[in-house]
Amino acid sequence: MLLQDNMTQGAMEEPAQHKPKTMYVKAIPLRGIEEIEKVKEEVHKNSIVILRITPLAQKNVDELRRAVEELYSYVVSLGGDIARLGDERVILTPPGVKVWRGLL
Repeated sequence: MLLQDNMTQGAMEEPAQHKPKTMYVKAIPLRGIEEIEKVKEEVHKNSIVILRITPLAQKNVDELRRAVEELYSYVVSLGGDIARLGDERVILTPPGVKVWRGLL
């Protein structure tokens, strides 16, 4: 009888719930094309990155275009998302986070 009570009690306990992994939102200025790897690493580590592109845009528009194209390819290959936030910012998200593009 004691064994049965212990089994019943164990069966009624809820399974251990996994604590969700902490996700950060990070604002990062893009000053040069050499900083792309840092941005990729942040997205890979499950961070949402709000990338301020103005510093690079003021220096070299062609470099900015290449940087955004590379980041686009990388984020899409991971299953994440990327979108413009006005004229000065781009948002990059890790897999499982999509940017809503609808109208209010």
